[in-house]
Amino acid sequence: MTAPLLLQLLLTPADATRLSLVDWDLLIRQARRANLIARLATQLEPQLDALPAAPVRHLRAALLIARRQRIATRWEAECIRRALTPLGIQPILLKGAAYLLSDLPASRGRLFGDVDLLVPQAQMAAAEAGLIAAGWAFDAALSDYDSRYYRDWMHEIPPLYHQQRDTALDLHHTILPPTARVKVNTEALFADAQDVPDMPGLRVLAPVTMFLHSAAHLFHEGELDNGLRDLFDLDALLRDFGRDPAFWAALVPRARVLGLTRPLFHALRYTTRLLGTPVPDGVMQAAAADAPGWQGLLDGCYDRALMPVHASCDDALTGPARLALYVRSHWLRMPMGLLARHLARKAWLRLQPPAEALKV
Repeated sequence: MTAPLLLQLLLTPADATRLSLVDWDLLIRQARRANLIARLATQLEPQLDALPAAPVRHLRAALLIARRQRIATRWEAECIRRALTPLGIQPILLKGAAYLLSDLPASRGRLFGDVDLLVPQAQMAAAEAGLIAAGWAFDAALSDYDSRYYRDWMHEIPPLYHQQRDTALDLHHTILPPTARVKVNTEALFADAQDVPDMPGLRVLAPVTMFLHSAAHLFHEGELDNGLRDLFDLDALLRDFGRDPAFWAALVPRARVLGLTRPLFHALRYTTRLLGTPVPDGVMQAAAADAPGWQGLLDGCYDRALMPVHASCDDALTGPARLALYVRSHWLRMPMGLLARHLARKAWLRLQPPAEALKV
């Protein structure tokens, strides 16, 4: 498959000066669909004055949105800190908010829609109550069944939304569903968490653990609309953290402790395969000890599904590849009996009048 124009430009931004206006039109469309337009703008920022005016307007607007999000996310984190610190709860920020509060290269030009928090299971009820008291609430349309689905089977409670700021927050007690085939050593996630320097009471995962969580998130996901964005996150984390040799030495052993050796292998395989991320041979070989036997089939699926969801990036097998990974994600998430029960219940609810469904 030919790499999409977006992927080519993110990897070699100097080529931007060679694009025609038709190319720019396609590039902007692909970038928007992949949620990577602000990252593209960040890559191209040093040369914006030399680029055509029409696409530059889109890129400068994306930079403004990214900068505004940095300000808004820091304030959201401060509000979370004020809500939970008096309760003796020190939440761990995950993914986009963690990259931003840690000022990592992965945060530059990264757009995201919600803030993810991790707290110990024993503190979930108190954290939920504290956030609700501070103005967050559940979606009024949330059904009783969906609420039970989250609380009984998932690694998080239903999403919370702030009633004034309309911001979204996901509160987790672990990083994968307890019903998942991969059993995460949740206690170990908290063992090496680090303080956010200028926000006492907030923490982030340590570098190796942060990378492994991001890998687990991407390679257990079934809907990969943001898949390329998340793959670039992994690339940025590896290039940044990998400047310290201790990171590479700890990566595979830490994955074994957490139970995340398979997601680690996938993360290293597809960052190197698709983005050319530098990974030491010894680390790659150690991670490959947990490679699945049907790797060729997964390559065919991920090579397609990790590309932007745009017609210009598709071939005849893209639809089946995305469907296969969607089915795989459900197979990874819960046992087949439980999955069949859940899907049957959801299908039945869709046949009911709205009022009836909410009473179930």
